[in-house]
Amino acid sequence: MTKSRSLEAAGSAPGEFGPVFEANPDAMLVVEPKADRIVDANPAAARMLGYPRTALRGARASALHPGQLPALTVFTQAALAKGHWWTQALTPRHASGRNLRVEVAAFPLAGAPTRLLVTLADPDALRRRQVDGEADAYMRAGLSEWQRMERIFRDIERGNQLILRAAGEGIYGVNAEGVTTFVNPAAARMLGWEAADLVGKDMHAAVHHTRPDGSHYRHRDCPIYAAFRDGAVHQVDDEVFWRADGTSFPVEYTSTPIRDRGRLLGAVIVFRDISQRRDSEERLRSALAEVDSLRERLELENAYLKEEIRAESHHQGIIGRSAAIEATLRQVDLVAGTDATVLITGESGTGKELIARAIHEASRRSARPLIRVNCAAIPRELFESEFFGHAKGSFTGALRDRVGRFELADGGTLFLDEVGEIPLDLQGKLLRVLQERAFERVGESRTRAVDVRLVAATNRDLRAEVRNGRFREDLYFRLNVFPIQARPLRERPEDIPPIAQHVLTAAARRLNIPEPRLTEGDVRRLCRYAWPGNVRELENVIERAAILSAGGRLRLDLPDAEPGRRADPSARTTAEPGGRPPTEAERRARDRAEIVAALALAGGRVSGPGGAAELLGLRPTTLASRIRAHGIPRG
Repeated sequence: MTKSRSLEAAGSAPGEFGPVFEANPDAMLVVEPKADRIVDANPAAARMLGYPRTALRGARASALHPGQLPALTVFTQAALAKGHWWTQALTPRHASGRNLRVEVAAFPLAGAPTRLLVTLADPDALRRRQVDGEADAYMRAGLSEWQRMERIFRDIERGNQLILRAAGEGIYGVNAEGVTTFVNPAAARMLGWEAADLVGKDMHAAVHHTRPDGSHYRHRDCPIYAAFRDGAVHQVDDEVFWRADGTSFPVEYTSTPIRDRGRLLGAVIVFRDISQRRDSEERLRSALAEVDSLRERLELENAYLKEEIRAESHHQGIIGRSAAIEATLRQVDLVAGTDATVLITGESGTGKELIARAIHEASRRSARPLIRVNCAAIPRELFESEFFGHAKGSFTGALRDRVGRFELADGGTLFLDEVGEIPLDLQGKLLRVLQERAFERVGESRTRAVDVRLVAATNRDLRAEVRNGRFREDLYFRLNVFPIQARPLRERPEDIPPIAQHVLTAAARRLNIPEPRLTEGDVRRLCRYAWPGNVRELENVIERAAILSAGGRLRLDLPDAEPGRRADPSARTTAEPGGRPPTEAERRARDRAEIVAALALAGGRVSGPGGAAELLGLRPTTLASRIRAHGIPRG
């Protein structure tokens, strides 16, 4: 809005607010804060601001304070709420464009509580008026020293009468003898006295005679009186004033010396009641103490739970006593203390995630999170957002900023499960982040540094994928710094009994049933089976048997072992008649045939009860990725 438009006349009748308003030498405005409107301005205000009076009537009050709307709003709301307020923070704009340094005071008009009477006082003019009053007092012959000082204090009170009346802080003056010379309404209200009862009295003896602990406060120790003895300003925030009824309240005050031609005549004291602030501080201290107590409790509980998890998990969930498991654990111990990238390979259900968790828990990053990403379950169009996050509005549906998995794992470990499922065109972006340790969110140009240890896992032959052009060779070499192979369960049959017993105990506890007994016959049946779904299939079989158990006896729903499919080192299921191991093509053909058969039995359903994933002992996402890899048509 232009100056001419913002300061246009609105038609307030001259003299509406009486002769005191019209003739007052102090600049005065009548303002309606809610409407942001100047109702009227007296001639003194028009002169001070440099505008015609007609231009000020109806103008926006905020137009006089460009760039100060927050401060103006706080000031007017304080005046309406408290009944009076003043500030030196507002600087009205003169018609010439310069800012005026003034003291602004305001209080609601009687009979019109939505309107404020605002006064603008020039601090220099106030001081000149004081000096003139002092000079006049000196020129009057026959006045005693007492009368001269009284005149100076009366001039101070008279020159600042509007401010004293409007101020929310308590203000009073004392002369060099400690006798009260004036008291503003706020001070009288807070102290519970009438002003007339305090003027002419020893103020220290009336309101400042005792310390917070009840001990006597001597006059010579009083910082208020010290101001007119040493000429320094004294600020105190840890004392109390006493009310007329004998009660006390905490205060903070400033005692400022008053000088007359270099001579100390007394002091002006400004104080405020800080009871609410002290109460708030006490509540805050109590709340912080409670938070500290809760945090300590949670930390102890967290440590306890971690110990329980470690005790129950037997090396982070890796259970077994076979040579293959011992070799895997040695590899975990070797690589955990480094930040080397680890590639875990193996069939589905062999515990690749458990190996990743064991590496993380044994590393220096164990206090930070392990963030898992199932690459097979992320839609292609959301890969970048999932990995790197996105900025609000970067694409349709991006309603807020989102933190990506790399950022969540900062300082910790990022576990990329089924890493072979990452689309080829996005593998380059992943490689760049691993090389540069920095990334940008989708829709954002800011580069963010990240400190992440990467562990990847796959059930694919990534070397074959590289040869077939479905996986970047440079990314493969970046991931394959320290390879660990998760051995299938059929290659370590000696691990089947302890795993089965552990799963059975956990299942019974979870199902809230008596723990069934695992017999030697059950163990022999479990060891004869080839476990194409590995540990995941074993867990499903044991849990199903626990549910079906009757009279403490397990009911294993398990097909009888087929010739040539014993789960022991001397008769591997992967061996062909004649002892020749199957080729990769033969293995893939066999896997494809098993999936096709399972889909046929399940009526084409992948997930859910009776679905192909359940029949094969696989996760639905893992089976879906294998269906895509084998090019098996759906439906």
